[in-house]
Amino acid sequence: MTEQRIFTLRDILNNTEFRIDLFSPEEIGALELFDRKGKPYLRDHVSGKDRPAKPEEIVRQLFLRQLNGRYGYPKNRIQVETAVQMGRDLRKAADILITDPDDLKAAYLIVEVKRPKEKDGMEQLKSYANATGAPLVAWTNGQKLVIMHREEVEKGRHTFISVPRLPMANETLADVIAEQVTISELKKRNKLVTERLTLKEIILDLEDLVLSNAGVDAFEEIFKLIYAKLYDEWKATNLRKSKEVHFRLGGSTETQLYDKINGLFEEARDKWPGVFLEGERIDLNPAQLKTCVSFLQDIVLFNSNLQVIDEAFEYLTVNVAKGSKGQYFTPRHVIDMAVKMINPKRNEYVIDTAAGSCGFTVHSIFHVWGGEFTAAGPTPTQAAYAAEMVYALDFDARSVKVARALNLIAGDGKTQVFRANTLDTKQWSDELRVGLRPRLRKAGNLADKKLNEQEMRYFDFDVLLANPPFAGDVSDTRVLRQYALAKKYHGQDPEKLADDPVQLALFQTDPDRHRFRDSGKWQDRQARDILFVERNLDFLRPGGRTAIVLPQGRFNNITDGPLRWWVAQHARVLGVVGLGVDTFKPHTGTKTSVWFLQKWNDDPKAGPLCPFQANYPVFFATSEVPGKDGRGEYVYVPDPDLNGPLLDLEGHPIVDHDLFDQRQMVLDQWKRQQLRYADDDELLAAKAKALTRILEHLPQRETIAEKFIDFAQAEGLTFWQEEE
Repeated sequence: MTEQRIFTLRDILNNTEFRIDLFSPEEIGALELFDRKGKPYLRDHVSGKDRPAKPEEIVRQLFLRQLNGRYGYPKNRIQVETAVQMGRDLRKAADILITDPDDLKAAYLIVEVKRPKEKDGMEQLKSYANATGAPLVAWTNGQKLVIMHREEVEKGRHTFISVPRLPMANETLADVIAEQVTISELKKRNKLVTERLTLKEIILDLEDLVLSNAGVDAFEEIFKLIYAKLYDEWKATNLRKSKEVHFRLGGSTETQLYDKINGLFEEARDKWPGVFLEGERIDLNPAQLKTCVSFLQDIVLFNSNLQVIDEAFEYLTVNVAKGSKGQYFTPRHVIDMAVKMINPKRNEYVIDTAAGSCGFTVHSIFHVWGGEFTAAGPTPTQAAYAAEMVYALDFDARSVKVARALNLIAGDGKTQVFRANTLDTKQWSDELRVGLRPRLRKAGNLADKKLNEQEMRYFDFDVLLANPPFAGDVSDTRVLRQYALAKKYHGQDPEKLADDPVQLALFQTDPDRHRFRDSGKWQDRQARDILFVERNLDFLRPGGRTAIVLPQGRFNNITDGPLRWWVAQHARVLGVVGLGVDTFKPHTGTKTSVWFLQKWNDDPKAGPLCPFQANYPVFFATSEVPGKDGRGEYVYVPDPDLNGPLLDLEGHPIVDHDLFDQRQMVLDQWKRQQLRYADDDELLAAKAKALTRILEHLPQRETIAEKFIDFAQAEGLTFWQEEE
């Protein structure tokens, strides 16, 4: 007798695009696999027919069990591989078809279980709905479930809207669309967690369905909707007694829905001013807006993982606004590493001079708060810090909009985010000059102070974090003449340095880097990121510190020797962290590093002490687990039980990297949740169980930020000394 082989779902689904996240343990456990001639088979839940247990078939059978058991659809209404007439000569087999309860020959719901990308699956769904007249169509791969309703807008014209969930067999579609939802229920439904969707994926769907032919600026309209939705979540959490969210279809007519959503946008515009002009409205027409709201209504935007918003807006803006300048939004795990290492304090002023969506400044706020981005809003102390101590500049109008929005919310209606060309102070607006005037450096005589007020050159920020554009040159002579690093430098003769002990010491300790002198001539052009290095140091007070993302070549190219020499005169090189070559993909494959510097200072009255040294240790590290793959997609810590990414306690997939200790990150989440859910013993017990499981699966490895902290404390660096 031939020994029967034992098969598991994990064996079959491993390394495929199919998941089983949508199904309960009971539904999964009820699926029996058996051996037939050395291959896995299963029994069809509806027909009883034996079928090969391929990944697609496994998901279909689990979904059939769910439709029958959880949703209550009787087997006599469920058909498998039913032929659908797609045209005069074309027939296709629908994976699952549920008939209308009053007409068993009419289609009510068609489900496709497909391997292809969601875009392809949705196109097939629309063709099925148009061919059969089925009011409901769905697409799933076992992880995501897209449900759409084909709705007649006017005679002969139809549109598709997203439906939040499948109706039970005893419910009508209208019941599901019209139901009201509280903010607590919305968090349970949040598709960014339950289906591990991204906001970018939702926007791609909306582009296909609406935005590409809407005749509007996709960025502006999506941003208005996100602004309105953030406000709705805030209002449901803090002001509405019912705790209901209003950013939903809710059975409204198209006109009623437009008035409701546009009203939320106008309230958000007034609560968090300075992002949109007074009188701005949503420009989508009511039918287009209805589709967009239907796809956005079942996600939660207020959470601790701003990567959700960043990724979406980078997609919308990068090709138009920032990509051509070589500037890309910094991945959040890189931001968190830099913030942890540079360690901003509550009494320190922070600025980002190339802010993008303000990842560095917002995460500096979180670092100081010891908290996160939630709909409850900041405490008065937290809001005051965000509004008064944190500044940001960026030249791109769209990035500034995103940045101002996030900082406004963190600062409860106040922000210090400005649109400006950081490198050209002569073009700064009066608003920016007024906003930055309190931060001008006060040192020097009266004439120096007056000149600095005019030129806005030197400031007294404590911390600066930035990822400046690292593509393109500046050739404007007027701008170049403002920078020492725009000059031409030649090798130095040590005999001519006898009267300058600092320069002589630099020369003697590292001759390969420090044999340079000013030729008195100017270059015709200079790389933008090099000018940013000088400009950033001008923004810092003596003893101030910075983390700057730069192309790797700046640290080893022979032609960049003058840059390294100039920096060594003005600052201590605290460390250099090499990032993975895939970090900024898919937009660029440029190899980058983060440069950590602290300005020299031997005057305790001017700022933190960092007296000049000719010879000192430097922290060097290279990331070996970068968190992205060659396509620029995030790589997540795998969950061995779910054939998908491991989720943290907030329900976010954990990026697999070695930049900082994610075990400590999860423990910090647990501390906050113990306070947040102190009155909910059942939820806390579930969170404690999840914590244990997460820590079991998170890799234990040495991480760069923690190694730097050890180095900084051993070196006695001022910003990592114990506060008295």
